[in-house]
Amino acid sequence: MMRPRPDNFKTTANPPSVPAPLWLLALITLSGTLAMHIFVPALPHTAHDLGASAGAAQWTLSAYILGLALGQLTYGPISDHFGRRPVLAAGLVVYAFASVAAMLAPNIESLIALRFVQALGGCSGLVLGRAIVRDTVSGDDAARKLSLMNLMVYMGPGLSPLIGSLLAETTGWRSIFVVLSLLGFFNLALMWRLLPETSGGAGHDVGTVLRSYRHLAASRRFIGYTIGGGCATTSLYGFIGAAPFIFTDQLHRPTHEIGFYLFLTIVGVWFGSLTASRLIGGLSTRRLMVMGNMLTCVAAIVFLLFALSGSLTVLSTIIPIVVLCFGAGIASPTALAEAMSINPAIAGSASGLYGFAQMAIGALCTALGGFGGNHALAAALVLAGAGLIAQVAFWWADRKRA
Repeated sequence: MMRPRPDNFKTTANPPSVPAPLWLLALITLSGTLAMHIFVPALPHTAHDLGASAGAAQWTLSAYILGLALGQLTYGPISDHFGRRPVLAAGLVVYAFASVAAMLAPNIESLIALRFVQALGGCSGLVLGRAIVRDTVSGDDAARKLSLMNLMVYMGPGLSPLIGSLLAETTGWRSIFVVLSLLGFFNLALMWRLLPETSGGAGHDVGTVLRSYRHLAASRRFIGYTIGGGCATTSLYGFIGAAPFIFTDQLHRPTHEIGFYLFLTIVGVWFGSLTASRLIGGLSTRRLMVMGNMLTCVAAIVFLLFALSGSLTVLSTIIPIVVLCFGAGIASPTALAEAMSINPAIAGSASGLYGFAQMAIGALCTALGGFGGNHALAAALVLAGAGLIAQVAFWWADRKRA
């Protein structure tokens, strides 16, 4: 692969002479979500080591999700002006050094703050990896490349809990941040050597982006689909944040099993998304969206009943949650498609605002899932409540369409 000249770091209107390697874009993209999932199995260890409560430890996850939410609103417009490479490089530097600082965190408060900063850096790859694909190809080629990249990116959330469990058990929770910092510096070196500039700085200015956001915020249909989509999908973070404490404290399972249980939730989402892709065309997206969320509601209520009865076991936890994830996998792409179709002319802004809302709802659900001493009950209440809110939001949005 030919090395780009240093002046490639400047924005240019010409197309890149060196193609952006898809595997590198996938690696940079998954770094943002990998850092969220890999640390989850280590939450009990972190709480014990830093003398913090379970709820405080779960705030390290909420802060990370909130950082991802804010980053989705900002990186696109900023990179339109300054170019993809310099903005991505800055984000990776923040990600890597925040990981080093998190490894040295002396207390839970500083760790929460550093996880937020780490997410702001990691979100650069999450947003700009896909933007670079859209810069270089279009139409069916773009769809194929994005689909292939998503398949590679899906490996991150699936495998990272297993890796996190192994690291937490063998070398301690701080070693997770050593791995993340090395990943950040490694990505930075590869990006500097292999990734050309792809944006000519010809995107919308900040004023146009803000007007697009204001237009979408005034659309009741967009708000309905966005709130519904977030509650139907990222409310799952409320369970993910509570899962280590449910399995270790309430079900008395060893820490190394947590990664496997969380891996099963990702498998459920993956199969749900696959099912949605096969059914779209035969069924309307709105019908699939409502049916998928209805499945999550039923599964959440079953999980809630087990938590209330005090008869919770590993199977009575995992089976409803995997079914819930399957429903969320169906509801997620269909809700996004409905939200993006409100005004195709500002689909980029719609995607950013939708992603922000998803992560903000996920952060709120994670925080709520940490209340009280019964982690399973708190998570079940969050999931059931979010599912019902999503169903009402979808009904409201469809009513506005009618």
